[in-house]
Parts: sequence; structure tokens; C-alpha cells
Amino acid sequence: MSKFKVGIIGCGNIFPMHASSIQLSDTAELVAICDNKEERAKQAAEKYNCNFYTNYEEMLDKEEIDVVHICTPHYLHASMTKYVASKGKHILTEKPMSITTEEAREMVDVCESNGVTLGVIFQNRYNPGSQLIKDAIMNGSLGQVLGAKCSVTWNRSDEYYSQSDWKGTWEKEGGGVLIDQAIHTMDLMRWFVGEEIEYVDAQIGNRAHEIIEVEDSVEGVIKFKNGIFGGFFAINYYSYDAPVEIEVHCVKGIAKMVADKATIKYSDGKEVTVDKNPNEVIDYGEGVKIYWGVSHMKQIRDYYEALKNGETPFIDGKEALKTQEMISGIYQSGKEHQRIYL
Repeated sequence: MSKFKVGIIGCGNIFPMHASSIQLSDTAELVAICDNKEERAKQAAEKYNCNFYTNYEEMLDKEEIDVVHICTPHYLHASMTKYVASKGKHILTEKPMSITTEEAREMVDVCESNGVTLGVIFQNRYNPGSQLIKDAIMNGSLGQVLGAKCSVTWNRSDEYYSQSDWKGTWEKEGGGVLIDQAIHTMDLMRWFVGEEIEYVDAQIGNRAHEIIEVEDSVEGVIKFKNGIFGGFFAINYYSYDAPVEIEVHCVKGIAKMVADKATIKYSDGKEVTVDKNPNEVIDYGEGVKIYWGVSHMKQIRDYYEALKNGETPFIDGKEALKTQEMISGIYQSGKEHQRIYL
């Protein structure tokens, strides 16, 4: 079959992960990109040999496009998704799918009503360590999950925020350390447990930044409907980006992830360890953070295989909505100082 024709909206930091993954794809072809900064759009178009626009509506009007990747600031994901869906185009958007649960639900509904497929990037689920832990829980070798915890202690300085015209604001970023840095780790913990959430109870605060509105610290608990608890802690005022940690305590052992490395210690003494494959390397170009790895390419490839076969992507809008509801619930709990039932 012919390749899916693809347009990308947004040529910021995450753009190369999408553009290079499409370039390496057997099923997709990048035909156009859009960014509101003309020079940035022009440079990206020259590198990837495609057309460029500064208005995404014009791009959709002038180009034959099957799929649109949305790599824009958080607050634009919902409105762009709804417009693109109305044009009958499939969508793959970066995380978070939105900054509110209400908008996220609208995204799912609009895509369904227009018969298009919505995918949301949570690429860390494709890491070998993540797959090891999830498989061990699903196949029963770890037994029932008894509890889980996760922590993210990174560094995002005031200088980092001062270089952006949207980060650090409730209106455009939708939050701080939780929705931007910790969301991948929170998504993994929720996915590992694999149960519906009963309630969240959290505290948020800005303890170390001078120029942002949003939180730089969050801690709390998630109670799942099967009765187990998940604890979480995240800050972005630490001295460096320390490895994230997730632990899942089960009847037959403990699974722990530190950065990309997963270790399962079974109660019978058996131990299994999986880390990222050092031979899996993609040159995304200058300025791309090494720790982002190759899992973007894996998810993007998987998304197009699902489209080609008429199947639901592994992480579609409905699946991502579960994480959005969790994140939004934590913010509501932190702002209202009360337990929020989901």
C-alpha cells in the first residue's frame, strides 16, 4: 500500500523525535510541517525535505494529509485535535493529551464522531524494562499487586522557565512538575497496577521557584478500586535530573525500575533484570536529549501499524484519558485540599 501522508504541527524540542521516526518509517511519509515561527518552520522543512506553513489550517487545506502529529504547547492540543478531526484526519498528539479532563473527553468524542483514530504519546511504556514489569504482572508470575510507589526528582530552573512563553503557567502548561516532568512516571505506575482509581489525595506547592505560577512539588496517594494504594512524590528543584524510580510490591516479589533499568526480585530468590538495548540508537540531531531514547520511534511505528490494519492503537485516546483523569484529579485535590473521587 502507499504510505500515510503526514503533517506535523509544532517544531519545538520534541519535533525531531516525530520527524525522524516518520522518516525512518516504512508506512508513513512526512509531507508538511507547521510552526508559528517561520524561520524555525523553514529550517525544519529544509532538513526533512517537505513543505512548511505557519498556519496549520492552511496546511490542511493545501496538502493531502492522512495523519497529523501535534507537538505544540499543552493548551493547544485539544483545540487542534478537534479541528484536525473535523477535517477527517487521524491524530497522534504528544502528552499530555490536554490540560483538563473535560477537554480530553471532548477530544475522544470528536475523534469518534468523525471516524478518525486518536493516539497519545506515552513512549516509556515501550521501554524494555516497562514491558518486563507489565508482562510479569499480567502473566501472574509476580502475583497480585499489593502496592506501588514512584518518585521523580529533577531540575528545572527559573532560567528554564524564562526561556519559554508558555511553560510555568496554569493557562498554557496546565501545571508544572506533575503534568510535564512526572506524567510519564505516573502513567507507568498506573499502567502497572492496571486497576481503576477510586480517589486521589494530594498536596501541591511552589517551594523553590520565583517566576512560575505552577507547582514545583507534588506528593500524595492514589487509592485504586481493588483497595491498594500507590504513593507518589515529584519535585523539579533538585540539583540534577536523578533517575526516576518506580516500585511495585506483589505477592510473589518486588519489581523496581530505576531510570530505564527494571529488576524483578522474586520471593523464591530468582532475579530478572532488563535494561535498554545499547545497540538501539537513533540520531535525532543536535539538541535532542539522549535519555529520550528510541521508544518514540517504537510507539509511532506501532501507531501506523494499527492504522494500516484498522486496529485500535496500543495507547489511544480512551487509554490516555485514564491518565489525564488521574493528573487532573491530583491538581483538583491539591488546589481544594481534599480527597477527589474519580
